[in-house]
Amino acid sequence: MTSTQRWPEKGWALLQLLLVASFSQTEELVCRRRGDPENPQLSKDGDILLGGIFALHSKWRNRQDAYMHKPLPLQCISLSFRGFQYAQAMLFAIEEINNSTDLLPGISLGYKIYDSCVMIARGVRVALALANGNELVYAPSDAPCTRPAQVLAIMGGTSSSSCMAISSVIGPFHIPLISELATCACLSDKTKYPSFLRTIPSDYYQSRALAQLVKYFGWTWVGAIRTNNDYGNNGMATFTETAQQLGICVEYSVSVLRTDPPDKIRKIVEVIKASTSKVIVTFLSPSELYLIINELSHHNLTGYQWVGTEGWIFDSQTAAMDRHHILDGAIGLSIPKAHVSGMKEFMLDVKPLNSSSNELFTEFWETLFSCKFKQSKSSAGNQRECTGRQDVSGVQNSFTDMSLMPLFYNVYKGVYAVAHALHNILSCNKTCNNKMQIDPFTILQHIRKVRFKTKEGDEVYFNENGDPEAKYEIINWQPTENGIVDFVTVGLYDTSLPADKQLNLQNTSLIWTQNSQKVPLSVCSEKCPPGTRKVLQKGKPVCCYDCLRCAEGEISNATDSITCVRCDPEFWSNDRRDACVKKEAEFLSYEEIMGALLTAASLFGTCMTAVVAFIFFRYRQTPVVRANNSELSFLLLFSLTLCFLCSLTFIGRPSEWTCMLRHAAFGITFVLCISCVLGKTIVVLMAFRATLPGSNVMKWFGPAQQKLSVLGFTLIQVLICVLWLTISPPFPFKNFQKFKDKIILECALGSAVGFWAVLGYIGLLAMLCFILAFLARKLPDNFNEAKFITFSMLIFCAVWITFIPAYVSSPGKFSVAVEIFAILASSFGLLICIFIPKCYIILLKPEKNTKKNMMGKGSPKSF
Repeated sequence: MTSTQRWPEKGWALLQLLLVASFSQTEELVCRRRGDPENPQLSKDGDILLGGIFALHSKWRNRQDAYMHKPLPLQCISLSFRGFQYAQAMLFAIEEINNSTDLLPGISLGYKIYDSCVMIARGVRVALALANGNELVYAPSDAPCTRPAQVLAIMGGTSSSSCMAISSVIGPFHIPLISELATCACLSDKTKYPSFLRTIPSDYYQSRALAQLVKYFGWTWVGAIRTNNDYGNNGMATFTETAQQLGICVEYSVSVLRTDPPDKIRKIVEVIKASTSKVIVTFLSPSELYLIINELSHHNLTGYQWVGTEGWIFDSQTAAMDRHHILDGAIGLSIPKAHVSGMKEFMLDVKPLNSSSNELFTEFWETLFSCKFKQSKSSAGNQRECTGRQDVSGVQNSFTDMSLMPLFYNVYKGVYAVAHALHNILSCNKTCNNKMQIDPFTILQHIRKVRFKTKEGDEVYFNENGDPEAKYEIINWQPTENGIVDFVTVGLYDTSLPADKQLNLQNTSLIWTQNSQKVPLSVCSEKCPPGTRKVLQKGKPVCCYDCLRCAEGEISNATDSITCVRCDPEFWSNDRRDACVKKEAEFLSYEEIMGALLTAASLFGTCMTAVVAFIFFRYRQTPVVRANNSELSFLLLFSLTLCFLCSLTFIGRPSEWTCMLRHAAFGITFVLCISCVLGKTIVVLMAFRATLPGSNVMKWFGPAQQKLSVLGFTLIQVLICVLWLTISPPFPFKNFQKFKDKIILECALGSAVGFWAVLGYIGLLAMLCFILAFLARKLPDNFNEAKFITFSMLIFCAVWITFIPAYVSSPGKFSVAVEIFAILASSFGLLICIFIPKCYIILLKPEKNTKKNMMGKGSPKSF
């Protein structure tokens, strides 16, 4: 067929399309709902309708659709008694409000309750059904395809994830969604979820409370398991962040979902098995927790301390599932216990034939009593027949268990929050203005502002994020003798209190894992005791560290110190390095042996000098005494006495006056001593020069000149000492450098130049004296004093030459002892070499103490 032949057909089709369009414009605009209708499982008419979304079933039937025809509606199976209890709590609150004459008088509340079947997509679908209604065709009057919402508020939402999805859909319509279960902190974001409110605290507080609880018991090395959804991921993220701030490290963090394959569950258990932490923090729902503990029981892994959230910590069903007692001793946070008068009786008073939904209650009754009605379509097998008259009070299962009453109470508070908002909007007193048109946005604004007390006395209000006040009880799982777990309240966490008082544990004996009464230990590294500091192990978390002992002079007086603190200069660390002790002050004292010996030597030298002086005075007219200027001899003995005594100023605690006195006295007395020896040496030389023909040398160095020379030499030293003491005198000094653990009390030189000038001048005179005596050693005389002076100067110079390196290298008080030893040794050298030979002749060889012998005319032997 050619293209020209196709044109008539195309033209005819276009004409038909235009005709259809023209007729359509003349018709009235209508809105048609697409898809199958969603009918509520429970409903009741009223002046104002409230919606409810609860998980009345926990599973759905899987089908393999080939998409060759329209898929059948979702079929929910496995009736959930817990979901049924939440719905019953909502009905109880509505009935109580309808029967009240104080709240919403003359206004009846109705409800439409849908089953979400624990499925997010279905939750969104039924939320839209609550907002739009189920009419197939709706002809709007004003704006196209707009109409008031069917319900003014929605209760429920089975989880955080489903509430996020539902709130995202109904949020633009400002329909309030009040949840009793959704705890994810992300739902506090009003930019994303503007119409979401809840009567259960946000995990923002629970996560921080868990971290503080873990810190309270000293657990710094923990494992973490979370449900792989918004509740678990967000809650664990907040916990991890807070834990890091509190110094807690998470060894591993794994996620699990009830639909995960068995291999993944086994891998999680292998991670737990390979870990070293003994505490497991969980953000899990009961279904995921059951998967974990079931696999742990296969591996016989026990002994772990479990820390739980409100998701399972006070759920008796979870305790019943733990047949291997893996969770015994668990501790965690729960919603505070609650009692609502009349609610338990209302929940247990179910009559299937008188209920609003025969089909649902039929299924409920058959499940509760494991029986089958004759008209039932369910496959009952060999089950007994249901009569409808069975006694509910005789049943023991999750439906009759009221351990979740705090959560039922949350539903109750949510319904009452809506009722109080309506009461305010309708200006109710004895009657309400039932002609007022209420839109969801208005009621949302009023719900945010409500503040009331329930009949039990609990105050209900919402903060700016739509969250209630956070308050938790701390629950401990304590197994009883019959194997049933007792949920014991052992503390409270209240965010309304000051930060340091929010966590309060009572003096109740706690039971830990494996029925132990001792707090489990879960740390990567043991605490570092005082005296050590923490050093992080490379490539590991901050909780893994080594304990290094503090260095000398440093301490740490607290456990787990990060750094060691250096002691003050006058203090030193003790052996344990946990305290600073005052350093021992070291100086040469009279009480110690070395100080006592040096003192004795000094006094002995003084006494010896005094004895020699007495002998010389007693025999002052003898030739030996008169042979070489007896006045210089007595002056020398006096200066030697001062030399012996000045060494005592070096012993004892240094003070300002002793520091100045010791060096000045030492310098002046020694110069006086050396000056006398130098004078005697010059006298010997001059005496023999005077015997030469025509020599008149002695008149130039007579007694007066000798005294003046001694005075002159001494005055020079006095001048040096005066300058030293004036410009920069010695002073007491605490030396912290020589010894780490001791304080050396010593005299600082002040001016090193002054000190070495004093020593240098003494050395100069000593060298001069030695040279002159050495020159006069062979002069013809039986008693040539120059020989003894030479020996004494030789000893003197040897002592002071060796003194310098010994003084510099000696530590602490030993340097002072070296200086005293040098003073005493040189003084004894002068005393012994110059005066002892003369005393020997005076006392033991008096026959030689004659002028004839002194002149060499007696015995040919010289001394």
